[in-house]
Amino acid sequence: MNWIGLQTFITQELLRIKRVWVQTLIAPWISALLYILIFGQVVGRRIGMIVPGVSYIDFVVPGLLMLNVMQSAFGHTSSSLYFQRFVRHIEELLTAPLSYMEMIAGYVTSGITRGVIVAAGVYTIALFFTITSVSHLFLFIFYAVSVALIFSLLGLLVGLWAESFEQLMIPQTFLIMPLTFLGGLFNSIHMLPEKFQWFVRINPFFYFVDGLRYSMVGVSESNRNFGIFLILALVIGLSTWVWILFKRGYKIRA
Repeated sequence: MNWIGLQTFITQELLRIKRVWVQTLIAPWISALLYILIFGQVVGRRIGMIVPGVSYIDFVVPGLLMLNVMQSAFGHTSSSLYFQRFVRHIEELLTAPLSYMEMIAGYVTSGITRGVIVAAGVYTIALFFTITSVSHLFLFIFYAVSVALIFSLLGLLVGLWAESFEQLMIPQTFLIMPLTFLGGLFNSIHMLPEKFQWFVRINPFFYFVDGLRYSMVGVSESNRNFGIFLILALVIGLSTWVWILFKRGYKIRA
């Protein structure tokens, strides 16, 4: 294991976050603040409680945290890998004394770090509006880190696939945001007609959001064991897929 090379690569990736901190940190924090103000405060006061014992703003905050974790982790790895392919910097990385697994670890670690930093900022902002507690700390860490890992790996897949900046944004616009909104971000599954609840239950984003919500407010509407199994299966499957593509040199080697 080339620890020095891996550390150098991770440091380089983290410096990208610092160089464009307005885009990577401030923008999602402002967006989260607006969501909390509008849905948590203005709309939430009229709705009251949608599940017993949990205010609407406390119900929404875990979903906002998870949304920002997913978007930040995905955005970091996808844009980093695509841009390195675009400017041919990836060729220098391939000649470095790093294995494919070490390269993947470097991208993924930086993606998780960005996701966690953004989530910490959103959590801090939420504290100004509600007493945002964490009921199960271990599960909170597990869901935040594991989902950031999943979307970091998905970002690498898109970074390999995309041939333009437009294609790079397609998953964010047409998959991540819609499926998160339809995964119980702002509403309980029981608020939907029964004939539509099946769609939420086959939506993997529902288990991500609901798992983090349980870790924070102790309320769950999904099968948590199935959710954990789904997360572990996605981590193993996506890690294997990304490693195979790197090993084959898919769109990174001539």
